Amino acid sequence: MADIIKLNSISPKANPILEGYNLVDSSENPIAVLVRSYVMHDWAMPESVIAVSRAGAGVNNIPCADYAKKGIVVFNTPGANANAVKELVLTAMLLAARNIYPAITWAQTLTGDDVKKQVEKGKQQFVGTEILGKTLGVLGLGAIGRKVAKSANALGMDVIGYDPYLSDAAKAEIPFVGLYNSMEEIYEKADYITIHMPLTPELKGFMNADSFAKMKDGVIIINAARGELVNTSDIKDAIETGKVRCYVVDFPDLDCINCKNIVPTPHLGASTEEAEDNCAIMAAEELKEYLEKGNVINSVNFPNLKVELTKKHRVTVISEDAGAELVKGAVENAKGGIRYSILDSDEAIDVDSLKKLAGVIKVREIC
Repeated sequence: MADIIKLNSISPKANPILEGYNLVDSSENPIAVLVRSYVMHDWAMPESVIAVSRAGAGVNNIPCADYAKKGIVVFNTPGANANAVKELVLTAMLLAARNIYPAITWAQTLTGDDVKKQVEKGKQQFVGTEILGKTLGVLGLGAIGRKVAKSANALGMDVIGYDPYLSDAAKAEIPFVGLYNSMEEIYEKADYITIHMPLTPELKGFMNADSFAKMKDGVIIINAARGELVNTSDIKDAIETGKVRCYVVDFPDLDCINCKNIVPTPHLGASTEEAEDNCAIMAAEELKEYLEKGNVINSVNFPNLKVELTKKHRVTVISEDAGAELVKGAVENAKGGIRYSILDSDEAIDVDSLKKLAGVIKVREIC
């Protein structure tokens, strides 16, 4: 049986799906990797690995582009933890609106026989606001953003959003959301802003002093995406001036700890039993489909391609998209400089000849 390395603890719900494989913590020649938050950039990748499956959505802990060049497909599990993150975002909004975090911190300091009197006297400093009728701006309307939008709408909030890549099908799910063509329009109107965008070089620190200057006074910002999307120094300044009332961040660093009106949560977004199970199941199913049929589903560095297996033989070919020779008779798709081909036949396939095609990175015989 082939080995699959688990670089993090993975829900046992993955085990029956990957029956026939050894799920181990270490191996000299594993065929694949299951991972959650383990940082793989400096990890010594065994040459035997052909696939990595991330039990979660974000993949900034994985060198996806480098792996693509080596013919290693990387999967993620979009939507599997969406409900868990949505619930944390709703919790964050209420925490911030009602000043619950500083109120609890203060209450824990009370001593003496007159605590009840101290509570009644001191509670005025924590008077909050209600979310009913307020405007929520959602930056990024993927699986999580849309769920947040639906729940906020159900709670009586006006919801507006920005997502330049929103499909027509996704738009149809959220007809009540006012869609805008720029983040600046969201900044001008929103009482609350929640971030659901990926961390890319272009978006790193996109929310900064210029952004805050365009927002309403007293805006509440929730970041359950990635800490680096927000310039921490700038948001501290915005808090001092009152432009930002509260910042709830699920990816805190040292600069976010013990700061005025910053509520740090220790990456709890997907930390529910249900989400961990859902992500493990989805990651395992993607691996199984690729290992046993060559189908690519939910890859972040390869073109997705799924072909029903109806013939006796199947070979897959990974090649550089630019200048590579077409695999005659194959079904192909391309993405980010990688072409992926699935060739099926009832007759034996000449694998050696495929390996000689220009631009080929890896050829794999499935059956």
